[in-house]
Amino acid sequence: MVFVRSLLSAVLAAFSLVELTTAHTHHLPGSPEAIKRDLFQKNARRSLANCQDELSKRGGIYEKSVARRQQFARDVRSARGLSTHAPYKRDLGTVLNTDHHSNLTGVTNNTDPFTLFTGNSSCVLGPETTEGPYYVDGEYVRFDVRDDQQGADTYVELQFIDVNACEPVPGIYVDFWHANATGVYSGVVASGNGDSDDGSNLDSTFCRGLQETDEDGVIQFLSIFPGHYTGRAIHIHLAAHQDGTFFSNNTFVSSNVSHVGQIFFDQSLIDAVEATSPYTSNTQNLTVNSDDDILAEEAGTIDPFVEYVYLGDDISDGIFSWIALGIDTTSSYQISAASTLTEDGGVANPNAGGPPGSMPPGPSGSAVSSAVSSAA
Repeated sequence: MVFVRSLLSAVLAAFSLVELTTAHTHHLPGSPEAIKRDLFQKNARRSLANCQDELSKRGGIYEKSVARRQQFARDVRSARGLSTHAPYKRDLGTVLNTDHHSNLTGVTNNTDPFTLFTGNSSCVLGPETTEGPYYVDGEYVRFDVRDDQQGADTYVELQFIDVNACEPVPGIYVDFWHANATGVYSGVVASGNGDSDDGSNLDSTFCRGLQETDEDGVIQFLSIFPGHYTGRAIHIHLAAHQDGTFFSNNTFVSSNVSHVGQIFFDQSLIDAVEATSPYTSNTQNLTVNSDDDILAEEAGTIDPFVEYVYLGDDISDGIFSWIALGIDTTSSYQISAASTLTEDGGVANPNAGGPPGSMPPGPSGSAVSSAVSSAA
């Protein structure tokens, strides 16, 4: 039996960037910052509503997305030696119904692929975000970012939609990075990020990479499921660049970013992964979604979770996840990297911010929607 966990509320989450900060910032009700954020989010919802109508009229964008995801899942199954004809079945019906307002508890071979692989959801643009303390510039442009890391293989598809033009965004380079199974980020040596005496981590590149979006605004990555670290729920960072420099060694550098964000996973999936090796060797405290300050700040209005399916009988066969992201292509900001990957290895930025003590910092502004300002 093939089990599938699908979050039917995929998010079109979008974000913009402000200066790097190393502490949580919560705006008081009625403050200029809070008023600005609330107005921004209301306008963003209006923009998305308009885009939903436009996208449904243009070029079968939704239909193409469904077909692409279905084919990708089939191809991955085949490559992993799994049955390409086995039915997808949604279990944990109670959890799905309670957490994600889905009334689907079972899927068979006759289920319409549109039901499984669609991604129509809500979008909120965040006016304030940060890249977090573990952003590294100059990473490799590549699909497979696992390097030598062990963990649950996770395929991630991202589609970017311009909320101003209501069209896919082709030709942008998107940074993708997250912690490994034991909660450590590659490319950065800092207190709170694994062994701060291990200078070799500065040269490591695991769980980091970039891809250029295709004509449909789509990129795909193969990584491992992210691990946890103290103070934050499990998440993946994203940063979209509209310009930069591509080098002959297949790396990309840019000091400019249009959008920065984070995406999250359903707690039931996290719990299932955390019960397997090597995640069980992670000794840091696990912060569940409901206890994450960044996630909680927007919980009433945003659902920043990926949709996903199990590719086989269990996690060991791999996970396929996807999400559509609404972005404002007119935004442009400078960003500060903790380090830069050069042809001679990683070079730390002496002016970069970092987490004090052993606790990773939080974001500034409105997280989640903001794609999270945030902390590592």
